[in-house]
Amino acid sequence: MRIGFVATRIAGVDGVSLEILKIAAILRDLGHGSFYLAGELGAFAQPGMEDPAFHFKYPEAVALHDEAFSGPEESRDLYRRIARAAEPLKARLYEFVEHYQLDAIITQNAQAIPMQIPLGVALRDFIDETHIPTLAHCHDFYWERDRFIVNRIPDILQTAFPSEGTSTQIMVINTAMQRELYARRKLKATVLPNIFDFETPAPVLDDYSRHVREDLDIAPGDRLILQPTRIIRRKNIERAVELVRLMQDQDPSRRYVLVVTGYAGDETDTYYDWLLRQVRINGVEARFIGDRIVEQRAERDGQRLYTLWDVYPHADLISYLSSYEGFGNALLETLYFRKPLVVNAYIPYRSDIKPAGVQAVEIREEVTPETARAALALLDDPAAVQQMVEHNYQVGLEHFSYHAVTPILKRLLGG
Repeated sequence: MRIGFVATRIAGVDGVSLEILKIAAILRDLGHGSFYLAGELGAFAQPGMEDPAFHFKYPEAVALHDEAFSGPEESRDLYRRIARAAEPLKARLYEFVEHYQLDAIITQNAQAIPMQIPLGVALRDFIDETHIPTLAHCHDFYWERDRFIVNRIPDILQTAFPSEGTSTQIMVINTAMQRELYARRKLKATVLPNIFDFETPAPVLDDYSRHVREDLDIAPGDRLILQPTRIIRRKNIERAVELVRLMQDQDPSRRYVLVVTGYAGDETDTYYDWLLRQVRINGVEARFIGDRIVEQRAERDGQRLYTLWDVYPHADLISYLSSYEGFGNALLETLYFRKPLVVNAYIPYRSDIKPAGVQAVEIREEVTPETARAALALLDDPAAVQQMVEHNYQVGLEHFSYHAVTPILKRLLGG
């Protein structure tokens, strides 16, 4: 089959782009061809069509989004302008399918979270008109984010996010989403969890990556607490700051350093500045290195730039204390790199990940002195760390690997 991926952006290291890359790898192993259409395409997303009007940062899309979520009153004029903006996007969808002679499309979050409202409408109408077989892969629904609840476009949200055409099959990334979608819309969905290539051994330190600690002024005997996420509020990085502070207080014999690899994300506000103040107030050693994390190794102004995979092997402990995650790419990366984990028990962790057997130091929204004691006790027992990480790797291999989800994709694609 020739299968087209459609999204607002297929580039960089955001969760949706990463999952597209992984699913495309599975499709390739199954003998299918993959093609891409988005507002931004990374080097891996080829062959494809890049159209800036598909991006969630496209000026017209931003203006319509901001107006749609500025209050509760519906506006006939707003509906008309969204419909007009959707028309050229629908035309481009026709062109994409015809140019690459596609047999099916996989939409990636474009029918789930209304960052690009005209695109959701265009996809709804295009699929209704063509009946092209469609897998609507949903990573976040609008009702999961407070900022989308008050809106002027309830009919669009009800019919396009997601749409329910007869040729559409919906995929969600956790069972909680599956249940909520059925409760709200009476729509059935298949769970396709986030995945990782557990079958391929993790990269090890080499002559390039072994310089990470040196370049970050972190000594071999220091403990590196890694926060491998974007810098946005729902990641609750202040909890990692508190964890490091408590660990340092309870074990002053060595230095504890928090390393944050992400950048300030799409949900821009004052959180980053506030977080820097929390670091200073708490006297925590921290390194914010998002500007040095790249997709491919390089040098800039005499500095080595690293991939995220270069940093993981240096971590002693991973902090993953988000209040909300659709699933948790960084958590799967933690299992893959065989690192111990401190995690906030967010909903998909409780519904899908912990029941699969993953072991971790857990909190329920609050980092306490007991949390730090549990983390320290674990790190001070290398045998316990080894048992935990090997167990977790096997859980990942069984439940969240390419091999684990290949039968699901084969069934949805008709064999």
